[in-house]
Amino acid sequence: MKNLVLLLFLVTSFVAKSQLGGRATYQFLNLMSSPRQAAMGGKVITNYDYDPDSAIYNPANINYKMDNQLAVNYVNYLSDINYGTASYAYMWDRRTQVFHAGVTYINYGNFDGRDENGNATGNFGGNEAALSLGYAVNVPNTNFHVGANFKLITSTLAEYSSAGIALDIGTTYNFEEWDLNAAVVVRNLGTQLTPYVDTYENLPLEIDAGISQILPNVPIRWHLTFENLQLWNIAFENESRSTTDLDGNVTEEKIGFLDNVVRHTIIGIELFPRGGFNLRLGYNFRRSEELRLINQRSFAGISAGFGIKINKMRFNYAYARYNGAAASSFFGIGIDLQ
Repeated sequence: MKNLVLLLFLVTSFVAKSQLGGRATYQFLNLMSSPRQAAMGGKVITNYDYDPDSAIYNPANINYKMDNQLAVNYVNYLSDINYGTASYAYMWDRRTQVFHAGVTYINYGNFDGRDENGNATGNFGGNEAALSLGYAVNVPNTNFHVGANFKLITSTLAEYSSAGIALDIGTTYNFEEWDLNAAVVVRNLGTQLTPYVDTYENLPLEIDAGISQILPNVPIRWHLTFENLQLWNIAFENESRSTTDLDGNVTEEKIGFLDNVVRHTIIGIELFPRGGFNLRLGYNFRRSEELRLINQRSFAGISAGFGIKINKMRFNYAYARYNGAAASSFFGIGIDLQ
């Protein structure tokens, strides 16, 4: 059981969710789904275009432009943790019936097992995976699209295993005349079918909203995303940021209304969004606040990347900065199978 406690701690803390961490199991479900998403801050839900990866996070983005598009991504995350995603969309008939399938897989690496006395008990590891099947429809006579992903989840942590099911529900508003997209998604509505031991745990419910637009006469799409709207107070007072005056009086860090608003916010831009070469840049305010170091510039929260299209293939790369000692590279390839 000691081994499981250690691994569960790593699972719920490596994504740096502060107060959000430890509230639910299967935290990997809310990891970034692609280099494109990672480059623009981590949670872009308004990409209503050819990219099948966008439907992993918001099923309402499933559309006919994704037909026969395959995407595969890999991330060397933190330490020995590796994860990847794959997605594919298929149009059953002209512009009306598009189905989507996605896979997310994570491997936590190997750990040295010890008992309560420090004696070696052998190595152990952990991995988790989710298979999603999605579908979306256009609300008749409107610009609204509604979609859902049904997910089957499996998890193995040391000698313990668990299985679960979940549902994502999203809606996207696509106003082509203004090149404007707006979206809301509710993710991970579900339950464990079998717990690790005896206790059934909650799934990592998340509600996100976003808006994006291509600027008139300028080849830039800006993105504004508000994450974790299901929980208003996601900030925490960091004791290391307390100050002490000459009289020994301690002033604790105070988290105000605007501090919380900012920590729900992610901004991103994509240069040449419809071209064969794209540049992307993002900033995640919560990541920056939670992982920045005192009196040291670490560039936490910044991410950047690019995409290149060559014939029927797209290559994507992103770099996300967490702090001075941790960063991740995201690699992806998209293939047009038509």
